[in-house]
Amino acid sequence: MMELVKYVVEQFAENKDAIEYKEEEKENCIEITVYLEDSDMGKVIGKQGKIAKALRTLVKAATPEGSKKYIVEIKGKE
Repeated sequence: MMELVKYVVEQFAENKDAIEYKEEEKENCIEITVYLEDSDMGKVIGKQGKIAKALRTLVKAATPEGSKKYIVEIKGKE
């Protein structure tokens, strides 16, 4: 699933080398966090969050039935 998230995010981000990904397994879900430069935040999230919503829909559709739910978070680097 991480490969799918990386592929989609890198299509929109300009500063691809600065992107960091973190996958954390929790009790009932797997959380994928994407850390971006501030300049790429708007491009990856999209107007009114449309790209981020589409990414989450893709991940949900690609999740095998019966497996843990995936959560995708997009955050700026601190």
